[in-house]
Amino acid sequence: MAHKVAGGSKASQKGNVAGKRLGIKIFGNQAIKCGQIILRQRGTKYLPGKNVGLGRDHTIYAKSEGTVAFSVKKGRTVVNVVSK
Repeated sequence: MAHKVAGGSKASQKGNVAGKRLGIKIFGNQAIKCGQIILRQRGTKYLPGKNVGLGRDHTIYAKSEGTVAFSVKKGRTVVNVVSK
């Protein structure tokens, strides 16, 4: 005879999971320094443009100092940094 009542699976007991802090960090027309993160994303929802780099985890960051500019090209949003 069993001494304890059968329990449910452990996986279903996991409750709240912390957010990943994705999204735009610096918006259009805001000043940015070299190396600062513009946005974090999963996949390439936003594409890198001029003076912008794409990290291994698809993070878009500034390669030069200036202001952030968003534009649309072939239905995709492109992120650029316009130098002063």
